[in-house]
Amino acid sequence: MKLVTYRKKGGGETIGGLRDGKVLDLCAASATLLKQTLPATMLELIAGGASALDIARATLDAAQQQAAAWEALADVKLCAPIPRMRKNVFCVGRNYKAHIEEGARARGNPVVFPAVPELFTKPITAVIGNDDTVVLDTRYTQQLDYEVELAMVIGRTARDLTLQNALDAVFGYTIVNDISARDAQKAHGQWFKGKGMDTYCPIGPCIVTADEFGNPGGHRLTLRVNGGTRQDSSTSDMLFNCEQVLAALSGGLTLEPGDIIATGTPSGVALGMTPQQWLQDGDTIEAEVAGIGVLRNRVSKAA
Repeated sequence: MKLVTYRKKGGGETIGGLRDGKVLDLCAASATLLKQTLPATMLELIAGGASALDIARATLDAAQQQAAAWEALADVKLCAPIPRMRKNVFCVGRNYKAHIEEGARARGNPVVFPAVPELFTKPITAVIGNDDTVVLDTRYTQQLDYEVELAMVIGRTARDLTLQNALDAVFGYTIVNDISARDAQKAHGQWFKGKGMDTYCPIGPCIVTADEFGNPGGHRLTLRVNGGTRQDSSTSDMLFNCEQVLAALSGGLTLEPGDIIATGTPSGVALGMTPQQWLQDGDTIEAEVAGIGVLRNRVSKAA
């Protein structure tokens, strides 16, 4: 299933199911068609486990022939799948081999692959949704960059996961664009500030449940700026695959339903280009992962 959080015109947020370019209000449809109740938010749906997913799936099937129940995507506003997260977004740095190599070249450093996943976080205040604006504030950066990433959404409380059971804890997958102020990143000597400013974590456009997405290995990732391709790779280039990332992150650390883990970006970022082509006012960014969709955002210079 493809699940979204969206806002109707003149209405509040609700959870929906996405099929064939149209969206279904899952809460309203489950009550009308099945006489069953679904949680009102994505976090509650995820925490509801298999029983909640079964109702959502049955609702989508029951509504398949109910044309009036579906709304065109053009008539609604997609929000971040989890608009109000409980904790920071977990992120993995330097996790694609070609990206590690381009970053080392750009900085004049030798290529050294990390021995373990390099982890950091982005604050919940950075999270925005599809078609929301990424703010370019030139008081704080002149080097705004993009990073398309596959992200995992945790489905149950888990700690000390193993390589064998790690993916069992995954509810689904989404896209994160790890917006990065490279100059701020360098100035502060760590990644949090340069990657954690407001609007620096677009997420969406949907969550694809793990059963539909399948094995996270081998999925194509692309990113376009104003229609021109910048990044084009596959999750098979990961240094640490999703199982390894989960095992490392959950060691001694409790993951909870709704936690999001961005798994790193492939080569093709502005930092590694010659000349470097930083994001500019008015740019449109499209981050795409095969099997999920396209996360689209526009850059706008702060007033």
